[in-house]
Amino acid sequence: MIQSFRNHIQTALLLILCAATVNLGACVYMRERGGEASVKRGDQPADIVSSSATLGAEDVFEVRVFQEPSLSSVYRVSSAGSISFPLIGEVVIEGKTPSQIETEIRERLEKDFLQKAYVSVFVKEFNSKKVFVFGQVQKPGTFRLEEKMSIIQAITLAGGFTNLAAKNSVSITRIVNGSETRITVEVDEIWKGRQSNVPLKPGDIIFVPETLF
Repeated sequence: MIQSFRNHIQTALLLILCAATVNLGACVYMRERGGEASVKRGDQPADIVSSSATLGAEDVFEVRVFQEPSLSSVYRVSSAGSISFPLIGEVVIEGKTPSQIETEIRERLEKDFLQKAYVSVFVKEFNSKKVFVFGQVQKPGTFRLEEKMSIIQAITLAGGFTNLAAKNSVSITRIVNGSETRITVEVDEIWKGRQSNVPLKPGDIIFVPETLF
């Protein structure tokens, strides 16, 4: 009887896991067509926009080396595009992604100083990167890309929508693998909590069109 009860519990847990997996699969489904992506209710826009951005002068990032507090600190990239790191000296940062920076620091530490180094890099400020907001917003312009900046933050920095804004037809234009890609975002649905926010990347152009009615 005890074994039968255990079997019922295992079956129930398996069904719950399967249901969660199906729901997750539905959440990350995204339609793309002809260089355009439409972010609709239930979609996860981060699946489209996620990509590693390179760093440049004046960007700020944190380096953490596991169990090595003396090697963990926050750095600002110099005008020459580099930083001075303990033990290994100058590290060129300009044009590299956080993952590439992690790899270089780890390899150089392991070469001469540590048997095994676990390095993590976290970008805090993208001062060298900008986003652009145009169209039906109160204060169109160019804005510094901040850490984990979203489309909601960018539109807020631009003073919010005008009365003529088509809030669910906002577009993000960006270069992906050398090609221009346009993402349509239902921003009003994000504000209402019905859709996930959209993270921005360096160089993104946000355009808010005028409503047709």
